[in-house]
Amino acid sequence: MTIDQKLQALGWSPFFANAKSSESPVGRIGLEHKKSYQVVVPEEVLNAVLAGRLRHQAKSKADLPAVGDWVEYEKKSQDTVRITHILPRKSKLSRKTKGHRIEEQVLATNIDTVFLVSGLDQEFNLRRIERYLALAVDSRADPVILLNKSDLHAEPEEIMQQVKKTIPDFPVFCLSAKTETGFEQLTPYLKFGNTIALIGSSGVGKSLILNVLAGKRVQKVGEVHKPTGEGRHTTTHRQLFSLPGGCMAIDTPGMREIQIWLDEPSVKDAFPDIVDLAQYCKFRNCTHEHEPGCAVYLAVQEGKLDKSRVNSYIKLLNEQKEIEKKQRYRKEH
Repeated sequence: MTIDQKLQALGWSPFFANAKSSESPVGRIGLEHKKSYQVVVPEEVLNAVLAGRLRHQAKSKADLPAVGDWVEYEKKSQDTVRITHILPRKSKLSRKTKGHRIEEQVLATNIDTVFLVSGLDQEFNLRRIERYLALAVDSRADPVILLNKSDLHAEPEEIMQQVKKTIPDFPVFCLSAKTETGFEQLTPYLKFGNTIALIGSSGVGKSLILNVLAGKRVQKVGEVHKPTGEGRHTTTHRQLFSLPGGCMAIDTPGMREIQIWLDEPSVKDAFPDIVDLAQYCKFRNCTHEHEPGCAVYLAVQEGKLDKSRVNSYIKLLNEQKEIEKKQRYRKEH
């Protein structure tokens, strides 16, 4: 295997090769600490720090290296390298930081497919899946919905059909990480050179899914809480892993609150069925709440569209507009 092929197994592609700014060696951010990083290169993991110039030029934390980024580096000492340049990102999965701060938190970059994991247990929630889906769509990667813990549900196929009907136009698969069944459906997304990212709430089984995909234990898995059947949250940081066949995977900690960070087109792209109907509304600025001649409201009345899904769409749009409003205020003041 040549060095180019070894880089390709880490996710390297012509997109990054064309963006390379110097003859410096390149690697991929595999782990991010507060003031240091781990850079993955073929057959080795390097400890790294950020060049002061890059840190001073960063306008926000979103401009600093994140897990999945390709970077150029130079030797600093015998066991440490210095990151000198961050290559452009072809995709970026972000959310708003926790609390009241209006700031972007980058979860993963340069991903091809987002595995949106939901558990078929007491925590199953269609509205939560829609919020995660909006984040995934905004990343510019391809979203795939995984319904894990099919072994805990009496009718997993029925639930899968319900999700497909409610959230059309996106792939949905049932599987069980515990019994390692249903994983053959994921093969098309695990191609050589591809990168996947796993997102979802705490305890849905992302780490166990990653272990099955890796064919070994690469992430610690929490014990199941017996009264609820929920897995305990174990992943505490984002990290890049290598899978068999030359695919890379980024595992992320479970999110207890899904704070969106996206634009209006991304919200609409996550609800293509509603957007398609909206073009037939009487008014172009229809809010789908009380206007006469609303095609979306009519579809709800006729039982063709779930009212809760419409409410979820409107809520996300309102959240997006509020964040945009606060961003404008900060720039002006």
